[in-house]
Amino acid sequence: MPPRTTRRKRPESPPAETVTSTQVEIFGITYVIRGGHEPQYLTELAAQVDRRMRELAGHVPNADAGRLAILTALNLADELSRNRKHYEGERGETETRVTELADRLSLALESAG
Repeated sequence: MPPRTTRRKRPESPPAETVTSTQVEIFGITYVIRGGHEPQYLTELAAQVDRRMRELAGHVPNADAGRLAILTALNLADELSRNRKHYEGERGETETRVTELADRLSLALESAG
């Protein structure tokens, strides 16, 4: 008897993302950003980075653009980390509260029935 062979189905490729190019200005330098995000969204992100760099430049007047970019990135990473920790804490509290309420509801339904 010849060996039995099976054909494996090739996994389907994910749908192709539409790539756009968006021109933004950060700290006086123009960049062309390519990606799958809406141009408005990328423009808003760039404006936020530009604003943060300019704020830092007011506090560190002799820093070059590279140093300001690194400090801005660190500040944004710190803010993101703090927000994640805060969200995770709130999520845990909410899950605990939901469990407590479900237990109380179960007890109430048991005593009513």
